[in-house]
Amino acid sequence: MSSKEPCPVARSADLLGDRWSLLIVRDLFDGIRRFSDIQRNLGAARNILSDRLRKLVEAGILQTRPASDGTAYQEYALTQKGQQLFPLVVALRQWGERHLFEPGEAHSLLIDKRTGQNIPRMHPIDQNGLDLPPEATEVRKV
Repeated sequence: MSSKEPCPVARSADLLGDRWSLLIVRDLFDGIRRFSDIQRNLGAARNILSDRLRKLVEAGILQTRPASDGTAYQEYALTQKGQQLFPLVVALRQWGERHLFEPGEAHSLLIDKRTGQNIPRMHPIDQNGLDLPPEATEVRKV
């Protein structure tokens, strides 16, 4: 990445801050791998989707590989770096569930496959496992 921005949030937003990039990552977590399937699911224009996929591959978040079904197609897969975006996707989902839906309004659910239960709310914790509120933190600028 060529950004000289000293803020990690700004650098991350430069790469992932547009709707399409985040939704591509979400789709890959949901098991959607092929270009045509991602395009169909998102409704993105081919040129926009191609551009975002290329950028995510160049950034090491995605990789291409032969299709898992043995056909001549290529598919996209999250790299280890991409897999590490899972907490970000979950945090966005949980924030949206709390603030962007009316009580009782239907929305998709993220469940733990092992238990069938909704996953617990994500939140920062301190070294002792206690909730860490924003006012208990500070950013040390370079």
